Formats: sequence, C-alpha cells, structure tokens
Amino acid sequence: MQALTHTDFHFAGQVSKYTGKVRDVYDIRGEYLVMVATDRISAFDVVLPKGIPCKGQVLNQIASKFLDQTADILPNWKIAEVDPMVTVGHRCEPFKVEMVIRGYLAGHAWREYRDGKREMCGVALPEGMVENQRFPEPIITPTTKADEGHDLDISPAELIARGIVSAEDYAALERYTRALFARGTELAAEKGLILVDTKYEFGKKDGKILLMDEIHTPDSSRYFYAEGYEERLARGERQKQLSKEFVREWLMAEGFQGLEGQKVPEMTPEVVDGITARYVELYEKITGEPFVRHEAEDIAARIEKNIENYLAKL
Repeated sequence: MQALTHTDFHFAGQVSKYTGKVRDVYDIRGEYLVMVATDRISAFDVVLPKGIPCKGQVLNQIASKFLDQTADILPNWKIAEVDPMVTVGHRCEPFKVEMVIRGYLAGHAWREYRDGKREMCGVALPEGMVENQRFPEPIITPTTKADEGHDLDISPAELIARGIVSAEDYAALERYTRALFARGTELAAEKGLILVDTKYEFGKKDGKILLMDEIHTPDSSRYFYAEGYEERLARGERQKQLSKEFVREWLMAEGFQGLEGQKVPEMTPEVVDGITARYVELYEKITGEPFVRHEAEDIAARIEKNIENYLAKL
C-alpha cells in the first residue's frame, strides 16, 4: 500500500502553504484553507521517518464526521470534504493554545502524576489516584501551540496574563471545550467506548469563534473500551484502548521519547502494517462504520484533481 508523506501543489489563488506535523495546509486567497491529511505520523512532537498507509484518510474522515455532529454546539471551519484525505474550510485566525481536556488520569497526565506532580495548569490533582482512574469531573489543561518543538502546559491565568488569549475569549473556549467533550463522551458511549481525553483548537473569523482542525480523532484523543474498564482498573492492568498511545508505547519500549540524541527505532514493514491495521480498527470502532479504502495509482494526482475541481466552484 502507498503512503502519502508530502505534497507540493500549486493552486489558483494560492497564497501560501504550511507544513505541519501531519497536515499540509494551503491558503487560498486568504479566505479558504485546503487541509490535506497526509500519512505522516508523529509522536513526542517528532515526525517519524515512514508514513502509515490509510492514516490520512482515517483522520480526515473521522474529523469530518465529528465536525458535522458537533456543529450545533458552535460553528466550525469545515465547508466540504472534497477527497477522502482533504477538507476545505474557512481560514480563521487561530488562538495560540490547544484546549486539552482530561476525564481520566492517563498518558502525559499520569506520567506527571507518577513523578510527584500534584498540579497541572493550575488544577489541583487529588491524592491517591491510580493510572487511568476517572477524575471527579473533567479537568482542562491547556498547552501552548508551538510552531516548532514541544507544546508546553500552561495555566489559564498565565495564558491571559501573557496576552495569548483574553479573559473573555478564554471563558468561551473553556465553555465550548466542556460542551464538546460532553458530546464526544456521549457519542463514544454509544459505541461502547470511553473518551478519556482530547484536545480542541479554535480560531476567529469575522469576530466569531469557530472550532478548527481535527476533532475526536485517534491522533488528538484517547479512547478506552468501556467493557472491562472497571475490572482492569481494579486489577491494575492496562486498559484496552483506541488511540495513538500504542505508537508512543512502542517507541518508549525501544528507548525513544523524542529527547536529544535519541534515534527513532527502525520502522519495519511489519511495524508499519500493524499501525495501519490499528488505525483502520480505530476508524471502524469510533464511527461504527466499515472503512472503505480509497486507493489510487497516484494518490497525490487524485487529491490535486479533486481539490482543483472543487476550488473552481468557489
């Protein structure tokens, strides 16, 4: 199977191209964004050397579905899904913050807690918690949105004091974050899943706040299987989960955490195929629908044609 790891398109009206860890984003006339979900994969803020076939399609189509299912909470940037790996939407002025919300003590939060930290982003954490335990109520732990390098935890007070976001806008972002997480929790429960934690990104267009980027995908979210959760928690066992955490765990087992001097372990065909299989499983479990793989002899050519056909109508 092919993997699309980079694009280099030149569209009519194109102002610029931004290359993120996973997405290539084309600015059209300063009004629209063409977001291509490539098959690149990142972990510990490092883009790994090999792409994962089908990953871009999985992420784009999951995000597209959840944007539609939350549009009643607040408007979002999406206009249309024009290719299995591409969404076209409104260009917004992004807030330089990722709104991370956690319902359970897992992942980064657990590692911090295990190492003795009892406060995250100004939120006091209860004593005596164990890994993957549910918080009394979800906590919001924002991070700075770094153009390069690692995103950093930051408290709401510091966000406001540093002028990254106004107090009024932050209150709205927190309100939307809790409402979106509640909706995501309900939708996950319908599929026998627990939405453990996730992140949201927001921007402004014409003075209004819009939800941007991806939502509730396995790259931005962590899911547990609900069945057996309590039993595994009581026994201190690992939870059966759907997220990109399995990639991080593989890397950590191979001695890589994105630190200076560390080398990414070899991504054999077996490793790559295994990650693809997990992403397909994620798609089918999260959406409740079978995954239909859209293949092409030249994926980039297919994408370019679909984008050009759509932009001609704008």
